[in-house]
Amino acid sequence: MIPKYDVIVVGGGHSGCEAAAAAANLGSKTLLITMDMGKYAQMSCNPAMGGIAKGQIVREIDALGGYSGIIADKSTIQFRMLNLSKGPAMWSPRAQNDRMRFSELWRETLESIENLDLWQDAVVGLIIEDNQVKGVRTKIGVDFRSSTVILTNGTFLNGLIHVGSSHMAGGRIGEAASYNITEQLFAAGFKTGRLKTGTPVRIDGRTIDFSQLTEQHGDDNHYKFSYLPCTKSKLKQRACWITYTNPAVHSELELGFEFSPMFDGTIQGAGPRYCPSIESKLVTFAEKQQHQLFLEPEGETTVEYYLNGFSSSLPWEVQYKAMRKIPGLENAKIFRPGYAIEYDYFEPTQLYHTLETKLVKNLFFAGQINGTTGYEEAGAQGIMAGINAHLKSHNPNDQFVLKRDEAYIGVLIDDLVTKGVDEPYRMFTSRAEFRILLRQDNADIRLTEKSYELGLASLERKNLLDEKKHFISEIIQYAKKFSVKPQFVNQLLIDKGTTELKQGVKLHDLILRPQISIFDLIEVITPFKSFLGRVPDARKEEIIEGAEIFIKYEGYINREKILAEKLDKFENIAIEDKFNYSKLKSLSIEARQKLEKINPKTIGQAKRISGVSPSDINVLLILLGR
Repeated sequence: MIPKYDVIVVGGGHSGCEAAAAAANLGSKTLLITMDMGKYAQMSCNPAMGGIAKGQIVREIDALGGYSGIIADKSTIQFRMLNLSKGPAMWSPRAQNDRMRFSELWRETLESIENLDLWQDAVVGLIIEDNQVKGVRTKIGVDFRSSTVILTNGTFLNGLIHVGSSHMAGGRIGEAASYNITEQLFAAGFKTGRLKTGTPVRIDGRTIDFSQLTEQHGDDNHYKFSYLPCTKSKLKQRACWITYTNPAVHSELELGFEFSPMFDGTIQGAGPRYCPSIESKLVTFAEKQQHQLFLEPEGETTVEYYLNGFSSSLPWEVQYKAMRKIPGLENAKIFRPGYAIEYDYFEPTQLYHTLETKLVKNLFFAGQINGTTGYEEAGAQGIMAGINAHLKSHNPNDQFVLKRDEAYIGVLIDDLVTKGVDEPYRMFTSRAEFRILLRQDNADIRLTEKSYELGLASLERKNLLDEKKHFISEIIQYAKKFSVKPQFVNQLLIDKGTTELKQGVKLHDLILRPQISIFDLIEVITPFKSFLGRVPDARKEEIIEGAEIFIKYEGYINREKILAEKLDKFENIAIEDKFNYSKLKSLSIEARQKLEKINPKTIGQAKRISGVSPSDINVLLILLGR
């Protein structure tokens, strides 16, 4: 007898894994269906997690009780905190991972979760009755019934792979595409489109001349993704390597342009502007004589390397010849060439902020199906869709939505459902208005309590959060009360190039100096070092750093909180279904069209719609009596 489920998740990528885990851990009877159970959360492109803004998202997923951070930590072969020369709002964690171990750990994790069933098969259709999803139908003919369904199909919907003039159906190289779902949803009224992404050549490391490359080591410090203790990688750490293209490489690539599906009209889908193919770089930046490339190891022991920055859909012979003119790669052999892939996506303005579709009840979309790119963006949507599908199954009036001043995840989802996409969406710190509030160090402070109240974040996480907040507060209060005499710190101040003390000052005032680190002061102020002995060793650096960030940036943090509170008033003015926008002639034509299409829930969301002007917002406020 086939059981009935609360939540069915279609697709075992980063989004699907987080969605299934979240729903099951919250108590929903959950089924995860994937075409290949050996490739859960496969790193289809580069073997890395995090990066600018993306690292903040991984920490938010972890703070909510997701697994991306834990699994990334355990499979890390290099960890770096990017942008440390800038303020903490810009710090972004990034890990190089063992591709095979990452997927293995995800499978081990999924198999350990109670309430989660796994099924290997392809979904070929949705069971929809009275405009409400009731389950899915698989390729081998099984009908699974459920209260909710989450589609996380990645690049598999009508996926088409391009290598020069060669084209083949597939969701990834060597893997079958998924059919029929797009056509069924299009017939139901959904708007769909095509996007494109790509990946570079994979190289045999035994044939690389590393003596010509610049070595790049990881950081040797306390940083990692997860807020849980004991998730640090035990794998051998490996270096990445830097090299550059040159005019000879460019000339070789240009010889293949006439055979490029990017330029001959074969590829119709828009590609990611911020991660262009090497041929696109040569056209867009024609004046540049070189482009930086990174050789990244695919795992702890494998000889396979990923040539980051050399994504291409040119004929394989062209890629091969051009690659061999790159310093260090003159004799390199390849395991497989780069390729581009086109796939279907659905316009995300057809979603609510819960990621439930507006056209079919209880149907959720998450990941690249919504027009995003990146493992991190996919995982973030997955955990949010999993939470909301669980809530819809058990408490239909409840929902879990994060605001733009609460999380990068909130920015991501609001951008998607409010603005839509015309190219693969990638998160950047510049997309967030409240970057100082949304730092990577405080994701647990922002989100863990919310998740704990839902029942997703564990009691262990809640206790760790309470402990962290307690000690940060103690350190701040100590710094405000403790006086430092000049003779103990003046030599440090001289060494750091800042003004000496003529009289005693509070420790807090010294920490405020941009040239001085709190860790510098610990080494010269014995009572302070003794006081910090009460902080747990396993989390000492994280907690002390958290206190320092708050002290140094308190003014900026408070200013941003005030701004967020001012803007938040618009988020509480509901307008969904209150107007027939097409009849409001006092609105601009573009505003009428956009508002009718998106039907925003609040004035705040309406303000963020491209094409809706401040004067249009004023008209709506007047009509509301505001």
